[in-house]
Amino acid sequence: MKSARSVLRPFKKLRGGIHLDHQKNAENFETVIMPPPEKVFIPMSQHIGAHAAACVKKGDSVYVGTVIGEAAGPVSAPVHSSVSGVVEDIIVRSMGGRDINVAVIASDGEMKPDPGLKKRTVRSAKALTEAATECGLVGLGGAGFPTGVKLSPPKGTVIDTLVINGAECEPYITSDFRELIENAEDVVEGVYLIKKLLNIEKAVIGIESNKPAAIEKIAELVKNHKDADGTVNVMRLPSSYPQGAEKAIIYSATGRKLPGGALPSAVGCIVMNVTSVGTLYRFIKTGMPLVRKRITVDGSAVSEPKNIYVAIGTPIKDVLEFVGGIDETADRIIMGGPMMGAPVLSPESVVEKRNNAILVMKPRKPRKTTNCIRCGRCAAACPMHLYPQKVEAAYNAGLKENLEGLNVNYCMECGSCAYVCPAKRPLTEVMRISKQILRGKK
Repeated sequence: MKSARSVLRPFKKLRGGIHLDHQKNAENFETVIMPPPEKVFIPMSQHIGAHAAACVKKGDSVYVGTVIGEAAGPVSAPVHSSVSGVVEDIIVRSMGGRDINVAVIASDGEMKPDPGLKKRTVRSAKALTEAATECGLVGLGGAGFPTGVKLSPPKGTVIDTLVINGAECEPYITSDFRELIENAEDVVEGVYLIKKLLNIEKAVIGIESNKPAAIEKIAELVKNHKDADGTVNVMRLPSSYPQGAEKAIIYSATGRKLPGGALPSAVGCIVMNVTSVGTLYRFIKTGMPLVRKRITVDGSAVSEPKNIYVAIGTPIKDVLEFVGGIDETADRIIMGGPMMGAPVLSPESVVEKRNNAILVMKPRKPRKTTNCIRCGRCAAACPMHLYPQKVEAAYNAGLKENLEGLNVNYCMECGSCAYVCPAKRPLTEVMRISKQILRGKK
């Protein structure tokens, strides 16, 4: 346990937040590989920014790792085939209110890698960002910001801290924890490589305290690394939600406050998810791009929680069949965690790059909404020092001019306010809509 003694404490403690039942039921289950489905449906947009442009057509043969969608703008990412087989069609599906091209590929079941794949020689910042782009890598723990863009901050920007996010603060999800346990060397080597090539002064690997095995393993590797010089450290973060949010982990790791709407580079930081770092390092070593994703399948309606490697584009219904089905009383499926995850509304939904969990839940007890009692719990829970009750009052009164003064754009939509509200007010929804109103106003 010697390595754990050198683990850092947070520079600043996150204000507010809530303590949730972790329910990390799958944390000790090693990741299993799901066989390829009969067909995958791979969207040309799985990231923030411009959709990729499909570069294959019906009848084309593809392999695992073949480029099927080319990046179509400065903020975009290429898309690769996750199976070997034949392109059946390029169709259009409505996803998230947008029409998106989707490549339908019939798998041959052989998972043959593209013969053109090869490991990369990466010895400069430019080569690193090019590798991240060619990998098709996007943020795997959040909104899906293209990593190649993230690693290329604006000219004149000084980056002095690389923040590696291993908090994984939402209940149930254990996919990042398994990355830290199963691929610890890739994560640590990736951190040192990124730090060196981008000439970043220091790196902080933040892991919540409810993951002692991961903290110990990563700290030991850092301590014994050939380049260990005290500039890469593990930080034991409090097990509170939303500790893994970008603003929260920057504050804990550096003591700096990220302004609303600003990128981490504005406060001298680059933030990367642990699985993103491991994936980038493996791409450099092997040439295999981002074609599969580790996801946690769990929830009150799942009898056997699992961590699974799933080919990107696999239908969710196939994933649920692989884990043995779900309880017949299940009434909802969530992509992601129970706090910030999105409900699965379409039977055609598939696993994308950004997904880290599929939760299947039994019915909840009805939540009766009552009048606000002005108890202040929502404000006390807000990690961004906001007043959700006042925002709701301004929204309901139609006072749009008041919303900006209440700094609603700082809201990260973590759901803490609604979670603690004894009146069961829809505070998170109101905060989200209020942000949209302000964007429309501007």
